[in-house]
Amino acid sequence: MFGGAFNPPTIAHIELADYARTAVGAEYVIFVPTKNAYIADEQHKSYVFSDTQRLAMLERIAGRHPWMLVSHYEIDSEAQPRTYQTLCHLKEEGYQCRLLMGSDKLPELEHGWKFVEQITQEFGIVCMERSEDDVAEILKNDAYLSTLIPFIQVLPTPAKTRHVSSTAVRKLLSEIQASYVQLKTMVPTEISETLIQCVLEDETCETE
Repeated sequence: MFGGAFNPPTIAHIELADYARTAVGAEYVIFVPTKNAYIADEQHKSYVFSDTQRLAMLERIAGRHPWMLVSHYEIDSEAQPRTYQTLCHLKEEGYQCRLLMGSDKLPELEHGWKFVEQITQEFGIVCMERSEDDVAEILKNDAYLSTLIPFIQVLPTPAKTRHVSSTAVRKLLSEIQASYVQLKTMVPTEISETLIQCVLEDETCETE
C-alpha cells in the first residue's frame, strides 16, 4: 500500500513504487490518495489538485502499468482514515499488504501517527531511503524507532529519482512558461499535458 497526496503523481512515485515492488517480490502496489481536505487543511499545501483530478491522473497512469492499482477508499470515506484503517480495509478486500513509505516519514511515526505498533506488527513497513538519509543509522540511534527495526525493510533508492518531488512539480507549474521542458521530465507522460492544461486554464485546480 502506497498512500499519499500524489499532488500530483511524479515519475518518482511510479518508478520507486515499481522498484520497491520488484525488490520485495510483491505482485501489485496499491496507490491510495488522501482526501483533498486533508491535504489543504492538515498538510497546508498551497496548491491542491481535486480528489477527482488526482484519482484520474493515477488511474490514467495505472492503465499502462498492470502492477499498479488505485484505491478510492480514503477519498470516498466521510473523514480521512488513518493508515491502519486503510490497511485493514485492504486486508478485508483480500490483499496481503505492507506499508510503503519514504524515509522522510520516519521522524513522524512516534508522535504524528496512530496505531504504529499495529501497522508494523500486523503488516510491516517497506521504507525507501530518500535524499541522503542513512536509514539504518536513523533507526539505530532513535530510542523509539529502534524498537521497530524487526518490522521495517529498508530499500536504498536509485539516485536519479531523488531530485523529483510533487513540491518541485507544483513549483514548476507555477512558472509554467519557463519550466515546460523540465516539467515533462518529472511527471509521467500520461498526465503531463493534463497538468499543463489545468494550470493554463486556471479553472480546475483548487488553491488555499
